[in-house]
Amino acid sequence: MPVHTAVEVGSPAPDFELRDQHGAPVRLSDHRGRRVLLIFYPFAFSGVCRGELSAVRDEFVPAVPEDVRVLAVSADSVFTLRSWADQEGYGFPLLSDFWPHGQVARAYGVFDEEKGAALRGTFAIDGEGVVRWRVVNPLPEARDIAEYLKVLAELS
Repeated sequence: MPVHTAVEVGSPAPDFELRDQHGAPVRLSDHRGRRVLLIFYPFAFSGVCRGELSAVRDEFVPAVPEDVRVLAVSADSVFTLRSWADQEGYGFPLLSDFWPHGQVARAYGVFDEEKGAALRGTFAIDGEGVVRWRVVNPLPEARDIAEYLKVLAELS
């Protein structure tokens, strides 16, 4: 499973601009002054991803302070992400890393070249744009949403 060098805790988060499920540009650096939970996931409409993002929608987003932003990234197209967000009621940005395929996931070291998809990488980024926490789970293994809340509470 070839993966590029991972972004380490304490290093600046690589900036990027991707389109969300509505086609609007979203730039990481536009969120300076706020904490960002950057969630990479492999595929829209897959079972584990649906479970994770539904938990983010139902358990995480309602529990976090106003200054926290969730940005979820996959290599799916904007059109796929729009359909999925509408179907599932995801109100947070689903960002398309479709073309160049997986470029942002590669920059964060969480792109699986053989599968053509992002790994389950999560990065907590502080208001200055510095990575303060990261975890990468294997594709079949869901992440722990309670851990997100704990980490962000420690960053406040």
